[in-house]
This record gives sequence, C-alpha cells and structure tokens, in this order.
Amino acid sequence: MTRYAWLRPTAEEHVGWDVDVLYGPWPRHHRDTTLAEVRARLAASPVANALALSTRGPLFDDAGGNAETLRDLAGCPELLPVGTVDVRDALTAEARLDELAAAHVRFLRLFTLDQGAEPDFPGYRRIVRLAVERGMVLLHDGDPRRFGPPLTGLGADVVFLDLHAYVLADFLLLARDEPGFRGTTRLLSGPDSIERVVEYVGARHLVFGSRTPFVDISPQTLKLRYADISADDRAAIATKNVEELLA
Repeated sequence: MTRYAWLRPTAEEHVGWDVDVLYGPWPRHHRDTTLAEVRARLAASPVANALALSTRGPLFDDAGGNAETLRDLAGCPELLPVGTVDVRDALTAEARLDELAAAHVRFLRLFTLDQGAEPDFPGYRRIVRLAVERGMVLLHDGDPRRFGPPLTGLGADVVFLDLHAYVLADFLLLARDEPGFRGTTRLLSGPDSIERVVEYVGARHLVFGSRTPFVDISPQTLKLRYADISADDRAAIATKNVEELLA
C-alpha cells in the first residue's frame, strides 16, 4: 500500500496549545460532543494542551456554564478552563468577571455572533473594558475588521478566532499598531497566509486554533507543518505565544 509522508505526523505538527476547543451541545451540529470524546480526539492528535469551555455558558447560562467548565476540567490536566459572559446582559457581567478572576481564569471567550452583539453596543464596550482592566485575554469571534477598531488603544490581548484569509490584509494593518492582537490559523487557507503574517508583523501575532470538535484537527496541523516559515516561528505559533499569555 502506498504511504505518503503527510500521513505520518512529525515534530513540525506538534502543537503545545490549541486555543479553540469546545465541548457540549451546539445548535448547528447534529449531536452533542461530550468532554470525553473531545479529550479522545485531542489525545489522538499532535495537540498536547488546549483552552476549552462548556457550551452551556454561551448557549444557556454563563454562570452555570463557567461553573461547569471549572468543575469538569479540574480533572483534565491537558485542558485549561476558559470563561465566558453573556454580552446581551452587561449589567451582570462584572459579577461574572469577578468570579472568573477569583478562580484564576485568564481567558474570556466572547460569543458576539451567537449572542447578537455589535461592536458599537454599550454593553459590549463595557464588558471589554472590564475584562481588560482585569488583565484577561479575549478570545473573540467575528470579523476583526468590525471588532478590531473598538479594541485598539486599550492595551488589550485579543485572539481573533475567525480571522479569514480574505480579511488578512486589514488584520495586518491593525496588528502593526497593536502588539496584543493575534489571530488563529484555522481560517488562514490562502497558500501564503501564515507566511504573510510572519513577514509583515511577526509570528507572535498568530496562535493555533482548530475549533475542535467541529473541525478536523489534521488539516490544521498539516497547514502549520508545511508553512514556509522557520522552526522558531512555527514553535511560537504552535506553543510559545500562548505560553507567554499564561506567564
């Protein structure tokens, strides 16, 4: 039987941190994916560790979802809990953020698309300000061309989870002036997208994100493996940039 080199994982596919992992129900998918199933997928992949949260938080109840994430992941050494708030109710956000800070949760994931928040909404702006004041890293959905400008000048650490190759040039213009702006590799499907980021603003502006369990991990790790970048830049994207955020 023919064997292809890309079928055999190598060190170039190793990922220390995946910043985009969920578990639980999701309306647009045909079944719930349990935490055990997600852990099994990661264990069979080149991904060593991940930032994860229960979908109960964004879909049903932010306080209950955060508590569930912390409880579930307490026994999962390879998974770091991520918190969330309901951006439709900024009046309760401060209490949620204080609870997360007390639990030493460093990352806050914002589901603006599913919760119908716009970048000029007062509630959204308040939540962002409160999170930045608490030193949290924002894992942010949506188009960075829309949500990036309101986040400039805040000294914020923001990971744009939906950075697409089609909007990469605008992101690079933002990232030139914002050292805390980062994007994930998931939607950088252009033949030189990763290389462009490294060339124009540096590898520190990229991290690995797969959207497990809704997207297969293998194409994501292969994309990073075959990117025409240095070993140091690859290691930064796969691992070290997230480690710096955790320091």
